[in-house]
Amino acid sequence: MAVKTAASATLNAEQHTIVTNTVTSQDGTSIRYRKVGHGRGIVMLHGAMESSQSHLQLAKELADAFTVYLPDRRGHNLPGAIRKDYNMQKEVDDLDALLTQTDTHKIFGVSAGGIICLQAALNLPAIQKVAVYEPALIVNHSISTDFLPRYDREIAEGKTAAALITGMLGGQLGPSFMNRMPRWFLEFVTTRSMKSEDKSAKGGDVTMRMLAPTLHYDFQLVAEMAETVENFKFVEADVLLLGGSESPAWLKLALDELEKVLPHVKRVEFPGLNHGSSSDMSATNRDSRPEIVAQEMRRFFA
Repeated sequence: MAVKTAASATLNAEQHTIVTNTVTSQDGTSIRYRKVGHGRGIVMLHGAMESSQSHLQLAKELADAFTVYLPDRRGHNLPGAIRKDYNMQKEVDDLDALLTQTDTHKIFGVSAGGIICLQAALNLPAIQKVAVYEPALIVNHSISTDFLPRYDREIAEGKTAAALITGMLGGQLGPSFMNRMPRWFLEFVTTRSMKSEDKSAKGGDVTMRMLAPTLHYDFQLVAEMAETVENFKFVEADVLLLGGSESPAWLKLALDELEKVLPHVKRVEFPGLNHGSSSDMSATNRDSRPEIVAQEMRRFFA
């Protein structure tokens, strides 16, 4: 029994070993990614204010049966800069390069990463299965991105906490009670969270303060993809739509409309979960439940 237990522990350790590598995209941009697990491949694309480390727990939940690749989307592997010609096609090219290098045909994306996955499924025949957690798709003018100039101004002025609150409120990504609280208090709490995270950050960690400028580009994608839901009726891959019952209304609406147009689709709503539930626990995400999300992903990708 002791030998069996030791062998199991060794295997578990190997499954959770994280290896880093890079792939070069079509325009020469180097994309760093992490690799964990063994078996058939899945590429996971993180959302806004995230990096490749944001879904490590979800990846480890699947590592016994799948090799999971977690790229830092361009600009998120700091200090990598985002080129002025950044757009959705650049993100699709980056994903294509990683799929080709790893011979992978299954993808998962969250929020902004979710709309990248859906667009890639339109353009890349190699993709066979797509799981998305609340893709940030504007449908029927469900939200506006008119807040971006204010956000950009606050970032330029070094008002990082204020910019993050502008983005959170503009994107309707926080709980409803945030709308009833004064901005000064929200900025105060955000500033304290950033300071706490900065103090505890280890080498290689990507913090809120570091990621704050990248929020512009995620919402640039959201604006570019607004009102394009009908395009996805041409997706040939199998699609799994995932979301939480406690998530913002506009993200639920996006799932509603996608469910209507996608030809090969299954939808699952998790009771009590919200927009951040697939991600790892962090100072700003106390509702992490990746083990629940992983169960549906395991069934879908098997």
